[in-house]
Amino acid sequence: MAKGEQILQEQYGTTKRAVSFYKNQMLHYLNDQMIEFIANQAMVFIATADSNGNCDSSFRAGLVGFVRVIDNKTLIYPEYRGNGVMASLGNIVENPYIGLMFIDFFEHYIGLHINGKASIKDDKQLSSLKIDEKIWDDIREKEQDRAERWVIIEVDEAYIHCSKHIPKLKKLDKTIYWGTDDEKQKSGDFFRAKHSKKD
Repeated sequence: MAKGEQILQEQYGTTKRAVSFYKNQMLHYLNDQMIEFIANQAMVFIATADSNGNCDSSFRAGLVGFVRVIDNKTLIYPEYRGNGVMASLGNIVENPYIGLMFIDFFEHYIGLHINGKASIKDDKQLSSLKIDEKIWDDIREKEQDRAERWVIIEVDEAYIHCSKHIPKLKKLDKTIYWGTDDEKQKSGDFFRAKHSKKD
Protein backbone atom coordinates (compact mmCIF):
# COMPACT_ATOMS: atom_id res chain seq x y z
CA MET A 1 0.00 0.00 0.00
CA ALA A 2 1.32 3.44 -0.94
CA LYS A 3 1.67 5.96 1.90
CA GLY A 4 -0.57 8.43 0.07
CA GLU A 5 -3.33 5.83 -0.20
CA GLN A 6 -3.24 5.22 3.53
CA ILE A 7 -3.33 8.95 4.34
CA LEU A 8 -6.39 9.54 2.14
CA GLN A 9 -8.17 6.40 3.33
CA GLU A 10 -7.87 7.65 6.89
CA GLN A 11 -8.82 11.21 5.91
CA TYR A 12 -11.95 10.15 4.03
CA GLY A 13 -12.96 7.20 6.18
CA THR A 14 -12.49 4.47 3.55
CA THR A 15 -9.90 2.37 5.38
CA LYS A 16 -12.28 -0.52 6.09
CA ARG A 17 -13.40 -0.74 2.45
CA ALA A 18 -9.81 -0.47 1.24
CA VAL A 19 -8.57 -3.24 3.54
CA SER A 20 -11.38 -5.48 2.28
CA PHE A 21 -10.37 -4.70 -1.31
CA TYR A 22 -6.69 -5.48 -0.68
CA LYS A 23 -7.65 -8.72 1.07
CA ASN A 24 -10.20 -9.97 -1.45
CA GLN A 25 -9.32 -8.43 -4.83
CA MET A 26 -5.58 -7.77 -5.04
CA LEU A 27 -3.04 -10.43 -5.97
CA HIS A 28 0.72 -10.25 -6.43
CA TYR A 29 0.58 -12.65 -9.36
CA LEU A 30 -1.82 -13.52 -12.20
CA ASN A 31 -4.40 -16.20 -11.47
CA ASP A 32 -5.94 -18.43 -14.16
CA GLN A 33 -8.90 -16.11 -14.73
CA MET A 34 -6.61 -13.10 -15.24
CA ILE A 35 -4.40 -15.06 -17.65
CA GLU A 36 -7.44 -16.07 -19.71
CA PHE A 37 -8.72 -12.47 -19.69
CA ILE A 38 -5.39 -11.11 -20.98
CA ALA A 39 -5.27 -13.75 -23.73
CA ASN A 40 -8.56 -12.39 -25.10
CA GLN A 41 -7.55 -8.72 -25.20
CA ALA A 42 -6.41 -6.76 -28.26
CA MET A 43 -5.51 -3.51 -26.48
CA VAL A 44 -4.04 -2.13 -23.28
CA PHE A 45 -3.40 1.32 -21.81
CA ILE A 46 0.02 1.83 -20.24
CA ALA A 47 1.36 4.39 -17.79
CA THR A 48 5.02 5.23 -17.22
CA ALA A 49 6.99 8.05 -15.60
CA ASP A 50 10.53 9.34 -15.94
CA SER A 51 13.00 9.64 -13.07
CA ASN A 52 11.50 13.04 -12.11
CA GLY A 53 7.97 11.65 -11.93
CA ASN A 54 6.77 13.23 -15.19
CA CYS A 55 4.05 10.88 -16.39
CA ASP A 56 3.04 9.56 -19.79
CA SER A 57 0.04 7.45 -20.68
CA SER A 58 -0.18 5.58 -23.94
CA PHE A 59 -2.15 2.98 -25.84
CA ARG A 60 -0.97 -0.33 -27.25
CA ALA A 61 -2.91 -2.64 -29.54
CA GLY A 62 -2.31 -5.73 -31.61
CA LEU A 63 -3.90 -9.01 -32.57
CA VAL A 64 -5.95 -10.69 -29.84
CA GLY A 65 -3.52 -12.05 -27.26
CA PHE A 66 -0.63 -9.76 -28.31
CA VAL A 67 0.19 -9.32 -24.62
CA ARG A 68 1.47 -12.75 -23.67
CA VAL A 69 1.70 -14.32 -20.22
CA ILE A 70 5.02 -16.15 -19.81
CA ASP A 71 4.19 -17.27 -16.28
CA ASN A 72 2.02 -15.97 -13.46
CA LYS A 73 4.57 -13.25 -12.63
CA THR A 74 5.74 -12.29 -16.14
CA LEU A 75 4.12 -10.60 -19.15
CA ILE A 76 5.58 -9.52 -22.48
CA TYR A 77 4.19 -7.29 -25.20
CA PRO A 78 5.61 -6.20 -28.58
CA GLU A 79 6.58 -2.66 -29.46
CA TYR A 80 5.73 -1.89 -33.08
CA ARG A 81 7.05 0.90 -35.30
CA GLY A 82 5.82 4.25 -33.98
CA ASN A 83 6.64 7.94 -34.22
CA GLY A 84 10.22 7.44 -33.07
CA VAL A 85 9.79 9.53 -29.89
CA MET A 86 9.90 6.47 -27.61
CA ALA A 87 8.30 8.32 -24.70
CA SER A 88 7.14 5.19 -22.87
CA LEU A 89 10.32 3.23 -23.51
CA GLY A 90 12.44 6.24 -22.56
CA ASN A 91 10.62 6.43 -19.25
CA ILE A 92 11.19 2.71 -18.65
CA VAL A 93 14.94 3.23 -19.16
CA GLU A 94 14.89 5.88 -16.39
CA ASN A 95 12.22 4.37 -14.16
CA PRO A 96 11.08 0.75 -14.58
CA TYR A 97 7.70 1.08 -12.87
CA ILE A 98 4.75 0.59 -15.20
CA GLY A 99 0.98 0.35 -14.94
CA LEU A 100 -1.16 -1.55 -17.43
CA MET A 101 -4.91 -1.20 -17.74
CA PHE A 102 -6.81 -3.80 -19.74
CA ILE A 103 -10.48 -2.99 -20.38
CA ASP A 104 -12.98 -5.30 -22.02
CA PHE A 105 -15.51 -2.90 -23.56
CA PHE A 106 -17.24 -5.59 -25.63
CA GLU A 107 -18.20 -8.66 -23.61
CA HIS A 108 -17.66 -8.55 -19.84
CA TYR A 109 -17.26 -4.74 -19.37
CA ILE A 110 -14.57 -5.25 -16.77
CA GLY A 111 -11.01 -4.06 -16.31
CA LEU A 112 -7.76 -5.48 -15.01
CA HIS A 113 -4.99 -3.38 -13.48
CA ILE A 114 -1.46 -4.73 -13.49
CA ASN A 115 1.43 -2.86 -11.88
CA GLY A 116 5.03 -3.94 -11.99
CA LYS A 117 8.53 -3.34 -13.29
CA ALA A 118 9.40 -3.29 -16.97
CA SER A 119 12.51 -3.88 -19.05
CA ILE A 120 13.17 -3.76 -22.79
CA LYS A 121 14.57 -6.57 -24.93
CA ASP A 122 15.05 -7.19 -28.62
CA ASP A 123 14.16 -10.46 -30.37
CA LYS A 124 17.56 -12.04 -29.73
CA GLN A 125 17.40 -11.22 -26.03
CA LEU A 126 14.01 -12.92 -25.69
CA SER A 127 15.80 -16.25 -25.79
CA SER A 128 17.10 -15.48 -22.28
CA LEU A 129 13.52 -15.86 -21.00
CA LYS A 130 12.02 -19.25 -20.25
CA ILE A 131 9.25 -19.09 -22.87
CA ASP A 132 7.06 -22.09 -23.57
CA GLU A 133 7.37 -23.45 -27.12
CA LYS A 134 3.64 -22.87 -27.69
CA ILE A 135 4.13 -19.14 -26.98
CA TRP A 136 7.17 -19.06 -29.27
CA ASP A 137 5.07 -20.59 -32.05
CA ASP A 138 2.36 -17.98 -31.47
CA ILE A 139 4.92 -15.16 -31.61
CA ARG A 140 6.44 -16.46 -34.85
CA GLU A 141 3.03 -16.93 -36.47
CA LYS A 142 1.34 -13.67 -35.45
CA GLU A 143 4.08 -11.08 -35.16
CA GLN A 144 5.65 -11.73 -38.58
CA ASP A 145 8.64 -9.51 -37.78
CA ARG A 146 6.39 -6.53 -36.93
CA ALA A 147 7.76 -6.26 -33.40
CA GLU A 148 10.82 -4.01 -33.22
CA ARG A 149 11.43 -4.85 -29.56
CA TRP A 150 9.64 -6.28 -26.51
CA VAL A 151 8.65 -5.00 -23.09
CA ILE A 152 8.87 -7.52 -20.27
CA ILE A 153 6.86 -6.86 -17.11
CA GLU A 154 7.49 -8.41 -13.72
CA VAL A 155 4.07 -8.39 -12.03
CA ASP A 156 3.80 -6.81 -8.60
CA GLU A 157 0.05 -6.19 -8.30
CA ALA A 158 -3.01 -7.36 -10.21
CA TYR A 159 -6.55 -6.31 -9.39
CA ILE A 160 -9.98 -5.65 -10.84
CA HIS A 161 -11.39 -2.43 -12.25
CA CYS A 162 -15.13 -2.71 -11.62
CA SER A 163 -17.62 -2.63 -14.45
CA LYS A 164 -20.07 0.04 -13.30
CA HIS A 165 -18.61 2.92 -15.35
CA ILE A 166 -17.22 0.95 -18.31
CA PRO A 167 -19.30 1.64 -21.43
CA LYS A 168 -20.48 -1.07 -23.77
CA LEU A 169 -18.91 -0.63 -27.20
CA LYS A 170 -19.43 -2.39 -30.50
CA LYS A 171 -16.44 -3.96 -32.21
CA LEU A 172 -16.17 -3.15 -35.93
CA ASP A 173 -13.70 -4.32 -38.55
CA LYS A 174 -10.92 -1.93 -39.51
CA THR A 175 -7.92 -2.46 -41.73
CA ILE A 176 -4.72 -2.04 -39.71
CA TYR A 177 -1.71 -0.63 -41.55
CA TRP A 178 1.07 -2.10 -39.41
CA GLY A 179 4.20 0.05 -39.27
CA THR A 180 3.09 2.47 -41.99
CA ASP A 181 4.53 5.96 -42.42
CA ASP A 182 1.63 7.01 -44.65
CA GLU A 183 0.32 10.26 -43.15
CA LYS A 184 -3.24 9.58 -44.34
CA GLN A 185 -3.36 6.21 -42.57
CA LYS A 186 -1.68 7.61 -39.46
CA SER A 187 -3.82 10.79 -39.30
CA GLY A 188 -0.55 12.28 -38.13
CA ASP A 189 -1.66 15.92 -37.87
CA PHE A 190 -5.29 15.35 -36.91
CA PHE A 191 -5.05 18.07 -34.25
CA ARG A 192 -3.25 20.43 -36.66
CA ALA A 193 -0.38 20.94 -34.23
CA LYS A 194 2.03 21.64 -37.10
CA HIS A 195 -0.20 24.54 -38.21
CA SER A 196 -0.68 25.86 -34.66
CA LYS A 197 2.99 26.47 -33.87
CA LYS A 198 3.70 29.99 -32.60
CA ASP A 199 7.17 31.46 -32.95
